[in-house]
Amino acid sequence: MKVNLDGIHTNLRFSAAHMVIGHKSCGKIHGHSYIVDVEVEGERSGQFGFVIDFKVLKDITRKICKTLDHRVLIPIESPDLEVTYEDDKTIEFTLLGDCEYKLPKSDVVLLPIPSTTAESLSIYITEKIVEALPDTSTLDYIEVQVNEGIGQGASYHKTL
Repeated sequence: MKVNLDGIHTNLRFSAAHMVIGHKSCGKIHGHSYIVDVEVEGERSGQFGFVIDFKVLKDITRKICKTLDHRVLIPIESPDLEVTYEDDKTIEFTLLGDCEYKLPKSDVVLLPIPSTTAESLSIYITEKIVEALPDTSTLDYIEVQVNEGIGQGASYHKTL
């Protein structure tokens, strides 16, 4: 049986700035109002016969969205990005060897991903949800879709 969270109706969203390093138009810092949809399939179990408790899944996903909300998303596994300085207050980084940025660290989220595309963000959010779930033994898969706006997004399907 499948259960779904429709991000636009369950308020699973975040707004963030990012760049797709090296891309002709998306390589500049710009932002999106992201919407996150989640689908889980598994066996009904427990006292209430849930596949998964909606409240638990929403709370986990909202917490992840909150960590990304109103931040600049930086993909630290990008081969085209080098963090040149970092302390408690500031982060400095260089893109493609020549474009330098200096930002307040409180405005930045350093993500262990190669890019901040919807594709990479869907993998990142999926993995964070799975890490936070108390039990996945009755679940078959989870799929997370990250939408950069209504009508366009990317999804990642993880077998559990």
